[in-house]
Amino acid sequence: MEITMTERPVQPDGAPFAPASSRHPVVGTPARKRVAVGSSIGATIETYDFIGFGTAAALYFNDAFFPSEDPLSGTLLSFATLGIGFAVRPLGGIIGGYLGDRIGRKPVLVASLLTMGIATVCIGLLPTYAQVGVWAGVLLTLVRVVQGLAFGAEWGGAILMTFEHAPWRKKGLYTGITQAGFPLGLLLANAAFLLSVPLGGTWAWRVPFLLSAVLIAVGIVIRLKVEESPEFTELKEEGEVAKNPLKDVLRDDWRNIVRAFCLRVAETAGYAVSVTFVLTYLREEELADRTLTLTALMTAAALGIVATTAWGALTDRVGRRPVYLFGTVLTVLWGVPLFLTLNTGAAVAIVLAFVVSYAVCQNCLAGVQGAWFSELFSAKTRTSGASLAYQLSAVVSGFTPFIVVFLYDATGWVGPALLFSAYGLCGLVAAVVTRETWGPAQRAEVARIEAAAGTGSRSHSVGSVG
Repeated sequence: MEITMTERPVQPDGAPFAPASSRHPVVGTPARKRVAVGSSIGATIETYDFIGFGTAAALYFNDAFFPSEDPLSGTLLSFATLGIGFAVRPLGGIIGGYLGDRIGRKPVLVASLLTMGIATVCIGLLPTYAQVGVWAGVLLTLVRVVQGLAFGAEWGGAILMTFEHAPWRKKGLYTGITQAGFPLGLLLANAAFLLSVPLGGTWAWRVPFLLSAVLIAVGIVIRLKVEESPEFTELKEEGEVAKNPLKDVLRDDWRNIVRAFCLRVAETAGYAVSVTFVLTYLREEELADRTLTLTALMTAAALGIVATTAWGALTDRVGRRPVYLFGTVLTVLWGVPLFLTLNTGAAVAIVLAFVVSYAVCQNCLAGVQGAWFSELFSAKTRTSGASLAYQLSAVVSGFTPFIVVFLYDATGWVGPALLFSAYGLCGLVAAVVTRETWGPAQRAEVARIEAAAGTGSRSHSVGSVG
């Protein structure tokens, strides 16, 4: 039985109600679980590669690739190289989003993973400053640019594949599973760096990057087996694929791009302060050694795997906006207590600081974004719109550690603490002005459709919705 609706449901504010496309099954596709897991594994591998660079930049690269006479300059240059990767992510998002809306989500996923893998292995083979002088930093920067392009193209494809295969009522849960690949990648990257510490010398940071070759081979095999998005397939069959999705979304939906950008800044730039910078802060203030720091981050990342999925699932019950409001309010309030906790120098306190910053503040927001950002855009331009908003914020987060070093040098820990809270405030304002896409009205509408179609039947699908 197939239910065809002649009129599109609308939300109370008049915006189209679009939980799925016209032939998308209410209960999702048969491949929904396989796609969610496959996308999550791919996200894990790319995060291992991209975030591993951040850990290495905080702990090793200032000495390995830049002059060691001035430690502050080395740290700044190391974070600047880290930031360049974030700066080019919007370009990767534009390219990946455009191709995802034009030729399909799956080809972009495979290409981005392969590109990221090659670049990451190359980092493990690069000569150091002691070997080739300034060329070491130049080569590191070039490879980081390639990483940024690949990672920028990754997120939109992975999230959209999962979102468009998922059941209407569980899109938060399923996209949360994919988002959980990011803390898993963070966990694996830092585990690799922790285990490589005894190697000493350059091998302490080379080995984690070289190990990426194994992960990439596994990831490519998995992603080749993932099925194409049913919504893109439908658009293609009906000849409705956008000719220029980037132009269309910028013209018709730029407000949602701005809103999603501000929502994302709270999460990603907040991470740059509370995790990336804190790694350096603990070292500079001699509050914790590398082993304790990495152990604390790994503990938070391990909890984050479950937390991200749980936050996403919670949005299916209470809506996207309430969860985001909670996360951003907590971020605003956590800035000063974060550094007061770290300054105790106690191992338990440092672990607690990472857990609150990452598993609660950051993961709470990340768990919402997959579903909320996808629902803000139509299927024709969804990859372009969501990817562009998501990756544009990376420019802010990428250079945040660079900015924070200056603030720290001028004001001590107070400047970074207030900046963290300011990012939370940006996200809070954006959450207030962004429309709810899965509130009581939407959930009631889906319940009505399910009742009309026959609840529980996997063969039912709905026409002309979204």
